[in-house]
Amino acid sequence: MGLEVVSPAMISFSLFLLLASTTQAQSNGVFDVTKYGAGKDITEALTTAWKSACASTKPSKVLIPSGTYWLRKVTLAGPCKAAIKLQVDGILKAPVDPNKLSGGHWVNFIYVDQFTLSGRGTFDGQGKVAWSKSTCHIDKNCKGLPMNIRFDYITNALVRDITTLDSKNFHVNVLGCRNLTFQHFTVRAPGDSVNTDGIHIGRSTGIYIIDSKISTGDDCISVGDGTEELHITGVTCGPGHGISVGSLGKYPNEKPVSGIFVKNCTISDTTNGVRIKSWPALYGGVASNMHFEDIVMNNVQNPVIIDQGYCPWNQCSLKAPSKVKISDVSFKSIRGTSATPVVVRIACSSGFPCQKVKLANINLAYRGPGGPAKSQCSNVKPIISGIMSASGC
Repeated sequence: MGLEVVSPAMISFSLFLLLASTTQAQSNGVFDVTKYGAGKDITEALTTAWKSACASTKPSKVLIPSGTYWLRKVTLAGPCKAAIKLQVDGILKAPVDPNKLSGGHWVNFIYVDQFTLSGRGTFDGQGKVAWSKSTCHIDKNCKGLPMNIRFDYITNALVRDITTLDSKNFHVNVLGCRNLTFQHFTVRAPGDSVNTDGIHIGRSTGIYIIDSKISTGDDCISVGDGTEELHITGVTCGPGHGISVGSLGKYPNEKPVSGIFVKNCTISDTTNGVRIKSWPALYGGVASNMHFEDIVMNNVQNPVIIDQGYCPWNQCSLKAPSKVKISDVSFKSIRGTSATPVVVRIACSSGFPCQKVKLANINLAYRGPGGPAKSQCSNVKPIISGIMSASGC
């Protein structure tokens, strides 16, 4: 049998078909997942579109149009060859069964520079069933449930106008990131949802959370070790557990926390307001240069608190004080209403008393049983100036 000769015309036609197919899938740098065979489940289509866009040498955009889609566990990884944007205009639904999301997350963005996540879309974690099975709030050895979104080692990035809904665990985890901004970002979950921190930041620098709304069952924002230059401005928090630095001192070799600025925020119907917390007896650490200013409290329990004996569900030993050193902290222009009579509680470590703590213009009212409003301070000599509506410190 002789060799079949392929004519130049046939080769040209084949290349034309390939080029036409590629052009149909992406137009003007836009990679629309519906052009990659997306049905109700877009996992494979999104993965393929992302890889194609990431390989582009020109700025590109992956588009998830309006509609409701199922999405299984996915990792969208870089490095990419140019700036890349994911525009989510649809509703993405996670598997209800947490066992189908191994590895601690649902959607993971990792090693991407010049990244934008935007759109009118929602990441729906469908966490209600998982919350009822979670034991993490009482069992320190529990199996962790998957988070909605992880940002790992992301640099020079913007997350804007996106909603995360009913995550099974933390809504967002930020690790090893630099120059990442959340703007007009929304977190929604019931106040009784378990361990559903809104945004948790650790070992990251230059994180900005601006003009965002967080309603959840745990900390609206929680700050882990190694966080530096975190700016939280114009955030509405509640329900939830407030805005918290920590907990710190739970693990060995934690990195210092420094440069935390929380300003012009409103906190409503939460179990804490602005808080710094560390575990007793365990490991050392350093937290400094932390400032909370121009905060409105509405019916908040424990509006201003440093708690260096943090021990939820008695999961620790209280036989020794915290080894975390806290210094250079200010609470300024904190006003509104408290749901508890102790509106300021600064409970520092007896082993490492807090240094350079300032309280200025604290105007918090309490009108319930056990009033009027009072403050409590231990192992600290705060510098008090301006209005101080709560006597005691």
